[in-house]
Amino acid sequence: MAWFLGARDQSGEISKTGVLLVNLGTPTAPTYGPIWRYLAEFLSDRRVVEACPAYWYPLLFGPILTFRPRRTAKLYQAVWMSEGSPLMVHSKQLADTLQQQLGHPSQVRVELAMTYGQPSIKAAVDRLLAAGVKTLYVLPLYPQYSGSTTGAVFDGVAKALRRWRRVPTLHFVADYHAAPRYIEALAASVRASWAEHGKSHLVISNHGIPVKYVALGDPYQSQVEQTAQLLVAALGLSPTDVSLVFQSRFGPTAWLQPYTDDRLAELAARGVRAVTVVTPSFAVDCLETLEEIGATSRAKYLAAGGERFTLVPALNASADHAQALQAVLANAGLRQP
Repeated sequence: MAWFLGARDQSGEISKTGVLLVNLGTPTAPTYGPIWRYLAEFLSDRRVVEACPAYWYPLLFGPILTFRPRRTAKLYQAVWMSEGSPLMVHSKQLADTLQQQLGHPSQVRVELAMTYGQPSIKAAVDRLLAAGVKTLYVLPLYPQYSGSTTGAVFDGVAKALRRWRRVPTLHFVADYHAAPRYIEALAASVRASWAEHGKSHLVISNHGIPVKYVALGDPYQSQVEQTAQLLVAALGLSPTDVSLVFQSRFGPTAWLQPYTDDRLAELAARGVRAVTVVTPSFAVDCLETLEEIGATSRAKYLAAGGERFTLVPALNASADHAQALQAVLANAGLRQP
């Protein structure tokens, strides 16, 4: 069913509604040059690395961007799809599925953007406003808020709107970590995995952030914990059935713990022979879920004595996911007739 588009404004025009989905971004190819350009943009953002540029930039544009793209290229090549980067492929499919849920683009138009790389936030915002959108819903594909992710999306949207004389009515979804339909979709994905592979100890792995970000007021850790509590309750599990962990740390600073690989090794040492890993902080599958968890962490767990490692796919472009995002948008004010 198409969603309510808004009433006529005082000029007699029909108010148009747009939805901007934003994900992190990805290199355009699994090779040195595109990965260098992507990492340079990503790691130059002060939202991502809160370090003094005079200290950080010589490291970034020196040893880090000299050696890291070559190593990262091999990882991307292991998961690259025929259509492109997994993050891009699944994000595009999700945007298409959500568009189908919301109706024809002439009624409510969905655009996909990336904070880093292409399609850029500026290009997507320009397309929406050029199409006559006057009410804009911005939905970062990060269920749990962090300044390093959701905050960077806000910065990008604000910068994109700076050159427009007529700024749209803006609705910014900061998080949806406890949204009932999102929790239901996560729980359904775990149940489907257990039905196929068998029930086992549940490892809830989330992207980490530096501990100092939390100390400065970032709500990410508390929102991750709330998501996990709601998921565990929905699945009817006890605390001993679950491990909450953090992955993808970068650099020498302390990140949120326990680290995923450390906990997997501990579980294997304790005799836990089978695990199911779900990644609620990732809206779609990407390098961090498919390679870091699905390949590297799997290998480490099996080498430590584990026998069965099952990775639950991210929600990706499933109908459950699109319906969950539709409900999130409804809660933000996008109304049905």
